[in-house]
Amino acid sequence: MTIVPISVPTPARDRIVIFDTTLRDGEQSAGASMTFDEKIQVAELLDAMGVDVIEAGFPIASEGDFEAVSEIARRVKTAIPAGLARAAFKDIDRAADALRHARAFRIHTFISTSPVHMKYKLQMEADAVLEKVIASVTRARSHTDDVEWSAEDATRTEPDFLARCVEAAIRAGATTINLPDTVGYTTPDEYSAMFRSIIERVPNADKAVFSTHCHNDLGMAVANSLAGVIGGARQIECTVNGLGERAGNAALEEIVMAIRTRSDVLPFTTGIRTPMLTQASKLVSTVTGFPVQYNKAIVGKNAFAHESGIHQDGMLKHVETYEIMRPEDVGVRETNLVMGKHSGRHAFREKLKDLGYDLGENALEEAFNRMKALADRKKVVYDEDIEALVEDEITSAAKGVKVIALTVIAGTGGPQKAIITMDVGGQHITKEANGTGPIDATFNAIKAVVPHEAKLQLYQVHAVTEGTDAQAEVSVRLQEGGQVATGRGADVDTLVSSARAYVAALNKLSIRRQKLVEVGATEAPASSPIAVGERI
Repeated sequence: MTIVPISVPTPARDRIVIFDTTLRDGEQSAGASMTFDEKIQVAELLDAMGVDVIEAGFPIASEGDFEAVSEIARRVKTAIPAGLARAAFKDIDRAADALRHARAFRIHTFISTSPVHMKYKLQMEADAVLEKVIASVTRARSHTDDVEWSAEDATRTEPDFLARCVEAAIRAGATTINLPDTVGYTTPDEYSAMFRSIIERVPNADKAVFSTHCHNDLGMAVANSLAGVIGGARQIECTVNGLGERAGNAALEEIVMAIRTRSDVLPFTTGIRTPMLTQASKLVSTVTGFPVQYNKAIVGKNAFAHESGIHQDGMLKHVETYEIMRPEDVGVRETNLVMGKHSGRHAFREKLKDLGYDLGENALEEAFNRMKALADRKKVVYDEDIEALVEDEITSAAKGVKVIALTVIAGTGGPQKAIITMDVGGQHITKEANGTGPIDATFNAIKAVVPHEAKLQLYQVHAVTEGTDAQAEVSVRLQEGGQVATGRGADVDTLVSSARAYVAALNKLSIRRQKLVEVGATEAPASSPIAVGERI
């Protein structure tokens, strides 16, 4: 797509509203479910980072989603919390109830408008859909002045019908109109032209803000989102790390830095505090268990790494030869080696602050001791090593059981055996078990200490830094009943990392079971229409 520069508005550049849906659309990624506490943690960071609207969840989907949306509505300080609702009064009323404690809130209601969706999914005629648009927006407007309406599958909708629906939604009180590329089908030129056409032909279009919401099925979500802005949209819906179902959503960090870096052809601004982008990326990766690919734009480990001799030579002569952004602008620090076995607590605390962490005294002491132990075993301690330790500690902060010691016997001759000692409610319990391999034996030993029926869905290992003494960071995903939980662990010993990750996931499942007992409800089954059938 050729982007033609447009004149800069006066007296200031147009402000783009950043609508983050990591906690709603992002959580719909298979296996990316977050706990209540994790959602709150992510929401508070998004709020501090300057996100304008936080779509906190789908309140009617489950009691857990309702509670999370309600708590986020209480806690956010500057962002506007939003709740998703289908074009049904019960959905809309439930969203309003969840959001009622916020100083201001948005109800986001939607219905499909494309021929294929209306025929096969809704089994409704166009006139009936149009009536639903009017009724749902009117109902939402009875709860709040901030109503967003979305035309699900807008990019495959007949233009004339889309224009009728948009006009009707605005007339009924919608203040934001979202035209999503629900299945990642469109191209930048098409998407830009769609917005331009709708805005020109709908007589009351000036009374609403238009929004993009792009999926990445063809790898064009970010390009399409920016094209939509050029076509007249002034809100972009996106997620941290591009999280989202199927191939994901438009990535918040890529959109924000594209606008900032290419202001010559994208004369817009956002309110995002960009030095927090890397911190947000790492937090979302940690709580979901979805690692960020090394070559991911903006926040990937290699985004500011240079190995080619030609590139290194250029960088030494002038950084702009191969870097179009400064690492510090996105929260990446150039200095890696800072901590070691001679470092003190004060220096360690300050280092954590530089990395964006603020731990309580107990967690700080535990992380410090683990850093010192790591420094004795490892030649070089990098920032990534420290971050892995701290994330492991944060993940494990609320755990009911803890790995104390692990011994594994493995090799070509004889059975694979693991002997583990765990702290269970203050009591140390030691068990041993065999397995088809050292990991299997370790997990079997944990199961002997803490009997459970959870099934292993994912086991993933990656090195935090380079070298044979690098820490191994392990992600484990467990499923028990309708609940899925991901745990992470880090250590220079892969087996110890594996045990910690497995136990962290078990503890999350335990917390969720307790939460369900407290509220007296269960999550919506994964196969329910709400869980898998309602998307934008």
